[in-house]
Amino acid sequence: MGLILFSCNGQETKKPLTKNQKMDKQNLEYITFGGGCFWCVESCFNMLKGVDAAISGYSGGHKANPTYEEVCTGETGHAEVVQIAYDPKIISYEQLMDVFFFLHDPTQLNRQGNDIGTQYRSVIFYKDDAEKLKAEAALKASEASGRWQGKYVTEFAQFEKFWPAEQYHQGYYNNNPTQPYCSAVVGPKIAKFKKHYGELGMLEADTE
Repeated sequence: MGLILFSCNGQETKKPLTKNQKMDKQNLEYITFGGGCFWCVESCFNMLKGVDAAISGYSGGHKANPTYEEVCTGETGHAEVVQIAYDPKIISYEQLMDVFFFLHDPTQLNRQGNDIGTQYRSVIFYKDDAEKLKAEAALKASEASGRWQGKYVTEFAQFEKFWPAEQYHQGYYNNNPTQPYCSAVVGPKIAKFKKHYGELGMLEADTE
C-alpha cells in the first residue's frame, strides 16, 4: 500500500497546573509563535489550562491584511502563527515554550514535514529584550533535553503585528477532523499532545 502525503496547503516542565484556578482575564499576557501549519498548534494550545484563547494568524511579513492564499505563496514574508492569550498565574511562559517545542520539529528549516516554505518556519516573536532572553533560554533547555536530534533553527524576531487568519481557519481541526490533512497529520499530533500533557495535569478537564 502506498503512503499518501497531505500538506496544509491541500485543502518538560512537570509542574502540574493548579486545578480549578479561576483565570484573571484582566491581566492576560500574549505570546506569538509559528511552528508549521497553524491548525494543529492552535487546537492544542486551546486545550491548556490558563490559556484564554489561541488564534490562528500571520506575522513577520511585509504585507498588511494578508490572505491565506497570499501567505501560502511565501512572497509576503509572513509565517503561519498562533497568538495566545494566557494567564501567567496559571500557566507560565516557560510552560508554553515547552509545549511549543513539543508540537513541532525546530530542527527543520522553513518546513514541517511535507509542508515546505518560509511560511512554515519555526519562529518566536518577542515583545522586548527580557522576553527574548526567556525565549532563548527555553530554546537552549529544549535543545539540551534531546527531545529533537540536531541543532534548532528557530528564528527570533521582534513582534510587530499580528493579523488574524480568516474565520474558517479558527478551530479548523475541530470543525474538519476528517479532512485528509487533519486526519493524517493533525489528529495524530493532537493525540500525542493530549497523552503527554494530560499526564502532567495541564489540560482542561473537558479536553482530556
